[in-house]
Amino acid sequence: MPKNQNKIIGIGCDFQSDQVKSSTRKLAIENLSGGEKEKIKWMTQNMHLNKAFIFETQGKSETQKQKILKIFKYKYIEYREKWHNQPKNAFRNFNNVDEQKNRDFKPLCFDIEVASVCDLACPFCYRQYVATPDKIMSKQLAFKLIDQAAELKVPSMKFNWRGEPLLNPSLGTIIKYAKKKGVLETIINTNATVLDEKKSKELINSGLDLMIYSFDGGNKETYEKMRPGRFKKNNFETILKNITKFNKIRSDTGSPFPRTKIQMILTDKTRKVQDEYYKLFKDIVDDVSVKQYTERGGDLTDLDQNFAKLIKNQKKDLIEKYGKDAVLLKDSKNNIYISEGRLPCEQPFQRVLTTYDGKVGMCCYDWGATHTVGYLDKLGIENGLKEYKSVKEKADKKNKGFQMMNLSLPTKNNEPEKKVKVLKDIWYGKDINTVRDAHIKNRADQIPICKKCPFKETYKWKKIE
Repeated sequence: MPKNQNKIIGIGCDFQSDQVKSSTRKLAIENLSGGEKEKIKWMTQNMHLNKAFIFETQGKSETQKQKILKIFKYKYIEYREKWHNQPKNAFRNFNNVDEQKNRDFKPLCFDIEVASVCDLACPFCYRQYVATPDKIMSKQLAFKLIDQAAELKVPSMKFNWRGEPLLNPSLGTIIKYAKKKGVLETIINTNATVLDEKKSKELINSGLDLMIYSFDGGNKETYEKMRPGRFKKNNFETILKNITKFNKIRSDTGSPFPRTKIQMILTDKTRKVQDEYYKLFKDIVDDVSVKQYTERGGDLTDLDQNFAKLIKNQKKDLIEKYGKDAVLLKDSKNNIYISEGRLPCEQPFQRVLTTYDGKVGMCCYDWGATHTVGYLDKLGIENGLKEYKSVKEKADKKNKGFQMMNLSLPTKNNEPEKKVKVLKDIWYGKDINTVRDAHIKNRADQIPICKKCPFKETYKWKKIE
């Protein structure tokens, strides 16, 4: 790892309540360059070029613009502080919904799945094991949801979840609409397969604030094994060219937006190419990071074989010492950690997510929104599992683009009232509050999807030799 570049940059979040002891989280993402503090500094320094600010100040005098600029900067810093502090602060008055509203307890990020379809067949992705519709969200529904988020003054919106957002032809228009509605931060994750010159300019002009590339590997061999194409071969050279070209196009326009970040999942294969990966991207993206692998059905190893054998041989001792549910973590520097229990999850206190058809999920690890906490559109109620079953049938028949899938249908863990509601009512509703209450009282194992969740930030870790 490059010198002075493998430091984890970020802010850990402590949870405190009568039921939960304070414990600092180990972040799932390690920044090799850039990071949280640099992003905040960068966003505030460039706030005068943020499209939300530009739309807000059209026709205003220079004096008025400067006052509004200070407000926008303050709001962004406040949003990032709340991201880390809101979960623990929410504990004090959780049981009183009216008190939540009075304390300005609101979603800090709204994830809208503008596309559930993806053109890759990554072996570590849930898509290969849990049926996922190949659908895109309509522009009209996206606008309706953005309006509801704007009413709540949600500061950040992310326009993807289980799919590739660039496959929605209206993506640029949707992002621009969010910026017109005053959303401070707009984000997408992308695999960059279709990030050509036209798409690049469209994203820059839309006002997109942050683009996160998913790129697993530091060379052709590793990347193409980790990220095979569904319908045609996915080439290392093509994706690298797309990312490199985007950097040049952004530079040529003179726009600092969107800030770019790249992430690689840590497995045995990718750990070996971390240096190559860093050198490849350190000069063409703003942030370079690696992310802990979480098991999603692919059964990929994220611990080296010798250590895995050692753990297996000592399994009895480990169980006696740490319990039968203990799991392992290995960071980018090959330090080994073992879990000593669970921590309350931050996600239900920070963000809310919706599928392409308006089903609201409790967190991004609830693939398929199996623990549905509400409906934002009648389509989600009408669809049910229809589209999921359609995909499974194609995979069972090994149709083109489905050959590498071995699918099961998502299991329903919670069924809310089959009634279309607005975002505000779902955020303060009983279904999501039941989840929050379980985490506050350290009883997350009562929520099936939480009990088996692999998210590394929900564990207490102890370093072992």
